[in-house]
Amino acid sequence: MSVVVPIGVIVAVAIVCIVVAVLSSAQRADEVAAAQERQLLSTALQNFGHRTLSELDSVASSQGALASIRQHYDPAWADQRAGGWLTTFFKHDYVFVFDKDNRPLYSRVGRYTVDHASLDTAAPEFTDLLEFMRGRRASMPSSIRLTDANPTERGPQAQAAVLRLVMGQPAAVAAAAVGDSSFAADTDAPILVSVKFLNADTLGALAGQLGLDHLRTLDRGPTPAGDFAYDVSAPDGSRIARLTWTPKQPGAEIVHSVVPFIAVALAGFALLGAFVLRYMRRTAVAIAAGENRLRHLAMHDPLCGLPNRIFFSERLEAVIEEVSATKIPAALFYIDLDHFKDVNDTLGHPVGDELIRNVTLRLSHTLRGGDLVARLGGDEFAVLSTIGGDVTMMMTLAQRIIASICAPYNIAGQNIVIGASIGISVIDQHCAGAADVMRYADMALYRAKNEGRNRACIYDAAMDADLSKRKLLEGDLRDAIQNSQLRLVYQPIVDKSGDNMLGVEALCRWTHPTRGEISPVEFIALAEHSGLIVELGAWVLRQAMTDGLAWPELTVAVNVSPLQFRRADFADTVERTLSETGFDPARLELEITESVLIGNIETTEAAMRRLKAFGVRLALDDFGTGYSSLLYLRRFPFDKLKIDRSFVLSIEKAADAAAIVHAVVSLGRGLGMKVTAEGVETADQHLFLRAAGVHQMQGYRFGRPTTADRITARLKSPEAYRNHDHPASLAG
Repeated sequence: MSVVVPIGVIVAVAIVCIVVAVLSSAQRADEVAAAQERQLLSTALQNFGHRTLSELDSVASSQGALASIRQHYDPAWADQRAGGWLTTFFKHDYVFVFDKDNRPLYSRVGRYTVDHASLDTAAPEFTDLLEFMRGRRASMPSSIRLTDANPTERGPQAQAAVLRLVMGQPAAVAAAAVGDSSFAADTDAPILVSVKFLNADTLGALAGQLGLDHLRTLDRGPTPAGDFAYDVSAPDGSRIARLTWTPKQPGAEIVHSVVPFIAVALAGFALLGAFVLRYMRRTAVAIAAGENRLRHLAMHDPLCGLPNRIFFSERLEAVIEEVSATKIPAALFYIDLDHFKDVNDTLGHPVGDELIRNVTLRLSHTLRGGDLVARLGGDEFAVLSTIGGDVTMMMTLAQRIIASICAPYNIAGQNIVIGASIGISVIDQHCAGAADVMRYADMALYRAKNEGRNRACIYDAAMDADLSKRKLLEGDLRDAIQNSQLRLVYQPIVDKSGDNMLGVEALCRWTHPTRGEISPVEFIALAEHSGLIVELGAWVLRQAMTDGLAWPELTVAVNVSPLQFRRADFADTVERTLSETGFDPARLELEITESVLIGNIETTEAAMRRLKAFGVRLALDDFGTGYSSLLYLRRFPFDKLKIDRSFVLSIEKAADAAAIVHAVVSLGRGLGMKVTAEGVETADQHLFLRAAGVHQMQGYRFGRPTTADRITARLKSPEAYRNHDHPASLAG
């Protein structure tokens, strides 16, 4: 009780504070909402008066009114084109024409023209307005002026609009001197006056526009409970109208929504004491159960419930001992999910967690009852199976696992497709220990990923040799970078005609002293895996700028690795290299792939904005082969899109590839970006891309990657490198 009572007091005080805060916030919200509605209504009344004046002025300022009312009064014209027009089409209630002595020349009430003599009693109601317009009076005490005279000028006014009482009813009164602006400022001008009453129809229309409930006038009596009253008063304090409506009460809605929760909290607090004693009696049992639970949590993954690395390691040791005793081999399947990080980065960790749970269910349903599946961490799983003696059975099980994992998932409305790579190591009586078994499976997994992913590989002794070979090649690459044994070649980038070279793309090549030419696919991947890509990228960037100084009319494009771009000092490296080489930043074009953008979007965007501030241009390479999110194109400051060569090579065979090319070109043009097509090899491809609107092209049709001196020679003699069967000539 010494613990429960203080906790109960604290909870009760907290609940009271929450109730007070909710009620005060709700009251303030209701007051703010009512004030906003009052302001909207005030503005709407002003607009109502201005609209009345605008409708009246469309008649008063016309040439017909100047000729038929001011210069020579024509009653028929006044009735048809003034009174009839305003009452029929604009629903004005009264229309008058007053002469220079403020006597009514014409009077109309609704649809009927009346003898103006019978409305002589109405004329005094407009005397102050008429005198104000003729410059004989400076104010209208019983009216709210909606149009202000120019304070720097004195004299007659061309037009005026007021809110006032007319025959005891609130109304908008508009007046305008007959004639255009050159005739309006004249004290003797006839004045056209119209009245629109603030009646139920008018208030209904305003209520519909403003979303006010039960907007109406209240002539006398107290304001109904729950309604809000707004007095429309003239400068002299006289009330023109009292408007009332039922205001929205967001605060009350908040209170109504919160009350059930507060009631539940109070009920829970009341029940707390009853449960505490029972809980204390069962404490001993709960502690014992908790110990078991803690052991289970220590040995199992909290997300998916599978055995974790600790449990798996213990079981692997036991399996190795069992195999050593029984001579019956087993197998370890080391599973790594492909593209799982992309899902986490693009769709969020909650979706990634749900994906892990789905993968767990599929693995559990795919495996046999005696097999153990565990989650080693992140996107890594492991399976221990007793089928290690049969290669066919191991590969069959692996393919079944891959097929199960690769089937599409539907999570949170998203259709997700991932892959899986599997490394398999056989556990037999010759195994040295668990560490060796895991190392063999890891090498087999590495081989599966290198061979294209979504596949399984079984460890063999040759993989150790491959690993050693890769380590040696890694050392040779490090020496080649440090000793400048790499070289750059440049592939021309031409305009849509194919005749004019606009730029070049720098491509790295490596000729090994003993192995000869090493494929860029091989040594670039090796550089990224080993971390050498940063040094390699810095060398390529500097060498490309140095060579590019000889081609002041060309842009120089350099590919940037995701690992290189994500470094915090990458922008500093680019700036420093530009300064040291003296290369024009406007001629440098950095090509990045969509994988750069996946992950820390804010940091990536900041780096790109800084590079753009230097004047460097940015191109999105291999567009269409990744996620191709429109968010990237809208958010990041790209100057160019590069259509992947796979689409270009397919445009003559697949209609969908041609459609994609058209779509990318349209998208690029719509976003103000240049579009470059890669891998152009034939005249037909050239002709299609030119017709599709591609701005620039590159490929074997326009020149293979070549040395810097050949680029210089091509610039000096462009005719020698020009195709004579390009689309321009084919078109005649």
